[in-house]
Amino acid sequence: MVDPATPAIPMRVGKSERNGMTDIAALIGRIFISGVFIISGIGKIGAPTATMAFISSVGLPFPQLGLTIGILVETVVTAAFLVGYRTRMMAAIIVVYCFATAIFFHNAWSDVNQLMHFWKNMTMAGGLMQVIAFGAGRYSLDAFRT
Repeated sequence: MVDPATPAIPMRVGKSERNGMTDIAALIGRIFISGVFIISGIGKIGAPTATMAFISSVGLPFPQLGLTIGILVETVVTAAFLVGYRTRMMAAIIVVYCFATAIFFHNAWSDVNQLMHFWKNMTMAGGLMQVIAFGAGRYSLDAFRT
């Protein structure tokens, strides 16, 4: 007799069910996601005046604060995310950053380029939410902490 409480197809959840490919994919995903942020952060460090002018051009106050936040998220938080240190929290911070930059900087949807940048940010946020849901995998500092 079949027990109705037992699923017909076994659920595959938890660390014990992970295989090597899953952890490699998680690492490669973190590398790919991090790339765009780190490059952008380095650009902000190299051209702070241009970045503050862009922040001001969309009507946001305190461009110096915006620059500082941008540099911190795109370099420090992203570096922590990349190596897998408190990965879920770092991913959540970057998700908020993606939403904020999409809303404040890519809201001219009649411009196809800005619409694509908006959806690029939403796509990155979606990928980061997957990391929040499933974690960093074995190849991360988080794995050593547990």
